[in-house]
Amino acid sequence: MHLLDAASLLHAFGPWVLLGIGVVVFIESGVLFPFLPGDSLIVTAAILSGGLGITAWQIVVVGVVAAFLGDQVGFWIGRGAGRRLFRDDARVLKTSRLHEAESFFARYGALSLVLGRFVPVVRTYVPLAAGTADVRWRRFTLWNALGGTVWVVLMTLVGVLLGGIPFVAHNIDVLALVIVVFSVLPVVIGAVRARRGRRSRSTTS
Repeated sequence: MHLLDAASLLHAFGPWVLLGIGVVVFIESGVLFPFLPGDSLIVTAAILSGGLGITAWQIVVVGVVAAFLGDQVGFWIGRGAGRRLFRDDARVLKTSRLHEAESFFARYGALSLVLGRFVPVVRTYVPLAAGTADVRWRRFTLWNALGGTVWVVLMTLVGVLLGGIPFVAHNIDVLALVIVVFSVLPVVIGAVRARRGRRSRSTTS
């Protein structure tokens, strides 16, 4: 079993597959561990739902609840600890990641809780940034619920629609790789732009 291989991860959960989905989504949503296959796990679960003995509706319910609760935990971690958890030389809790999430939050405001759901890493740290920024809890909770619901429903719908395509059904690994690539693409583009911006500022100064 590999943590980034959604299909093998789902099969490894066995009869506890719904609990496993919930735990992974919960951790990735706000418990400061972004390197889990959130997007591909939900899509793959929807595609393999028949063989796993679960339904699309069960995936939606479990995914939405886990995403909501994960973000709540991330928010309160940010409210209570904030930047004290982050270091420049850390492997996971790097200061640069918090800065990226804060910039994303500053740019899109509460809407970032919806948009950030579709961007790995950002998805994990935006709730923390919201808590650090002392966003009102009621406002955060409203957008958190909306973002988690939209994300899980769309990912499940993608899996349901693609599951009817024979090529996709027999090439889950390829699909998971495509989802990961497209999910990470905005992060890579943002990093490249930021690097170019720093270089241009250094050459002009």
